[in-house]
Amino acid sequence: MYTTKAFIKTACIAALFALLPFAQTHAQKFALIDMEYVLKNIPAYERANEQLNQVSKKWQAEVEALNTEASTMYKNYQNEVVFLSQEQKKTKQDQIMQKEKEAADLKKKYFGPEGELFKKRESLMSPIQEEIYNAVKEISELRGYSLVLDRASDTAIIFGSPKIDISNEVLDKLGYKR
Repeated sequence: MYTTKAFIKTACIAALFALLPFAQTHAQKFALIDMEYVLKNIPAYERANEQLNQVSKKWQAEVEALNTEASTMYKNYQNEVVFLSQEQKKTKQDQIMQKEKEAADLKKKYFGPEGELFKKRESLMSPIQEEIYNAVKEISELRGYSLVLDRASDTAIIFGSPKIDISNEVLDKLGYKR
């Protein structure tokens, strides 16, 4: 006589063997790509990064100059405060606050979520990213990959066989030597 546990176990094993041929014919293929590696081997990406760094430093210097100016104005105010009338104090305080606001507004304009740096990065990087995406898509369609994961950004990937890493193939497709 079968116990309920044994019956369920036998039924599960039979179901697995019945589904095994179906699972093999419909198996999905996966590939990995190391985007950091790919991007490091694309000169246009390095040039774009350098441009972004230069413009970022320039804009940061502009913001810092305004902050320094506001700080100097505040120090001067502190040195003169005992000699100023209430109206003069108010005027100086307003000027200092206005300079601080200018610095904050400039920082937001350049470095905010939709700021100039974001727009510049988007304009420089989008064509490179699109080129990589199209190469990955082409390779995936050719090889029948259902999913391509980025091993550089996905910390959940503990091990990935080098056999399924298409990073070098993507670089070849894009015409870059490693």
